[in-house]
Amino acid sequence: MPTADNLRSIELYRRTAAGYDASTGPTWPIRMRCVAKLALRPGETVLDVGCGTGLSFEALLQGVGRSGRLIAFEQSPEMHAQARQRADALRADGWSVELHCASAEEVRLGATPDAALWHYVHDITRSPAALDNLFAQFRPGMRLAIAGMKFFPWWLAPLNLLAWLKNRPYNVHAHELHEPWSLLAPQLERFEWEATQWGMGYLGSGAVKAASR
Repeated sequence: MPTADNLRSIELYRRTAAGYDASTGPTWPIRMRCVAKLALRPGETVLDVGCGTGLSFEALLQGVGRSGRLIAFEQSPEMHAQARQRADALRADGWSVELHCASAEEVRLGATPDAALWHYVHDITRSPAALDNLFAQFRPGMRLAIAGMKFFPWWLAPLNLLAWLKNRPYNVHAHELHEPWSLLAPQLERFEWEATQWGMGYLGSGAVKAASR
């Protein structure tokens, strides 16, 4: 059953889905760096968390190869429809792609991933129920790479209005940009992050703890 936050998020992406791909150019290098941090190997299963329109599909599949598998999910019907077109084309070309139209709070994965891409999915990162559901299906040592927006450091605090305004069209929890990884990081070993976008973004990675959730 969708929560109020899920429904609000779906409505936000109903407004932005048509122009979403065109808006991603400035963060494309960050997307590729995030994929690279997963250090994918042929034959692995990789999860694309909140995959949007599927822009990361090809890069992830190149990492796991023809013997590997991509699992992805997206709750926005409009975004999922675009992702489905990409997934169908890739499957027709012989790639293994499993795509769900589901929320992070409710999705059931068809296999246990070896790695997960967590790219600009702020509301999932801030949802305890989503983390509970996903980490219950993860295994210890599984690799995770994350990228997203955050507030600027304190000495650039006046610019945080810009960060909030950029985040607001896409995220219900647009105001929760102080250490947005704070719910996720305790579930990971060796979690490290670095600032991107002159301090308005972050890129991090870690591995699932043995005692996670």
